[in-house]
Amino acid sequence: MTDLLLLHGTVITVDRERRIIEDGAVAISGDRIVEVGTSAELEPKHVGKKIVDCRGKVVIPGLVDAHGHAGHSLIKTIAADSPSMWMRIVTPTYYHYATRDFWYADGLVSGLERLRAGVTTGASIIASMPRSDDPVFGINHAKAYTEVGIKEILCVGPAGLPWPHPVTRWDTGRPVRHDVTFEEMIEGAEAVIEAVNGSADGRIKVYLTPFTIAPSVDPSNPSTPDKAVNLTADDRMQARRVRETARKWGVRIHSDAFAGQVRMAFQDKENALLGPDVHLQHCIGLSHEEVDILAETGTHMTHSPGGRAPILDMISKGVNVAITSDGTAPRRPFDMFQMARMAQFAQQMLHVDQYLLPPGKLLEMITIDAAKALGLDHEVGSLDAGKKADVTIIDMRQPHLTPNWMVVHRLMHQAVGSDVDTVIVDGKILMEGRKVLTVDMIDALDFGEREAWALVERAGLRAHMHDPGWGQLSRTFSEPIVPPAPPRID
Repeated sequence: MTDLLLLHGTVITVDRERRIIEDGAVAISGDRIVEVGTSAELEPKHVGKKIVDCRGKVVIPGLVDAHGHAGHSLIKTIAADSPSMWMRIVTPTYYHYATRDFWYADGLVSGLERLRAGVTTGASIIASMPRSDDPVFGINHAKAYTEVGIKEILCVGPAGLPWPHPVTRWDTGRPVRHDVTFEEMIEGAEAVIEAVNGSADGRIKVYLTPFTIAPSVDPSNPSTPDKAVNLTADDRMQARRVRETARKWGVRIHSDAFAGQVRMAFQDKENALLGPDVHLQHCIGLSHEEVDILAETGTHMTHSPGGRAPILDMISKGVNVAITSDGTAPRRPFDMFQMARMAQFAQQMLHVDQYLLPPGKLLEMITIDAAKALGLDHEVGSLDAGKKADVTIIDMRQPHLTPNWMVVHRLMHQAVGSDVDTVIVDGKILMEGRKVLTVDMIDALDFGEREAWALVERAGLRAHMHDPGWGQLSRTFSEPIVPPAPPRID
């Protein structure tokens, strides 16, 4: 590994002082940042390091996406026109038609998209709801991210109710039906943890991820107080087993939560899937009481644009909130600049207040706040001496980014992922001048294309590949939408 000296860029540290250093420099030795300052200060002190000329560029911490989905990169857009049915279409697809090669191909494609958008750490839930019955799925996804070179938080855990859960496996190329028990899902998650947690010199981590923190109520929407009343025996069992398993392996917990579930989970304080080692996605419809519970327990929250989550209430009460992609299906990219703008716009429209979430806060929410949600703010999320050398460099010499002043505003108002020029992870240059240096991108994309079309044919997904709706004011359908049925087993 070559020691690096990044010179003559505008450095946005997102450190404690939130420094913006004109003609700045970042010195890297091995996989760590050793010094951040001006070029005049650092150049004479770091002779012999490989110089990366950052003139006309902005140097920021590597972007962090604390919630996304494995599999989505090879299924994106399918069923996007029928959002009320989308989960009912993709979930059986993942559970009955995905192969081991599919997950490796998706890892290559999603890892490359994140890399080229400047994301250096990304969480990946295996499927729409987690699928942990076949550990090779997660292991193959981690293998692909290892080859691409960015950090992955692999999220595996038990699917939602009912248990046992029917799945179809394609290990031999032929479909084999199996009903997976809750304990088998836990065992599968443990197998992934044992196989890849801490691998790739620590770049791959595994978090335990049950589908929701209270599976007895609606897993995808808020539940009213008369429906989300008390924890059931299944809720309590899941919380206890997830807590036991997380303690056994020393891993963190990630899950989804919606209105009613936080209050229910808090009924079992000993095993509640809440606390500083937990980050929850969505949190749509949470009451003031539930926001207070998140604040009291130190639970982190991650937000993808579009949902009516009370993120302003959360932030004002001290809850750490990060912006995530929830990508990349059905309609989202892994472009964190776009995701941040979407989140800002949604909150400003929701509250009729154009002063909400200024650009500095937005950048924090996709760097240091996101790192904190993952429990990694001691390692990534800012340009600080001693932290891992994860760096994203944006080329500002472009019409839409000119003039190069008020750089945080410029990034958060106008930049997109394709403006990223160079990406460094653990001190290694993975992309330079937009050229990926770790894998053959065209070969990887061709492989992903083949696996995606193979999935479409196995699952009969052509029925959900709709025309663009030329001339229509609103999408209409001539026939009811029917989710894929499990394959026939002869």
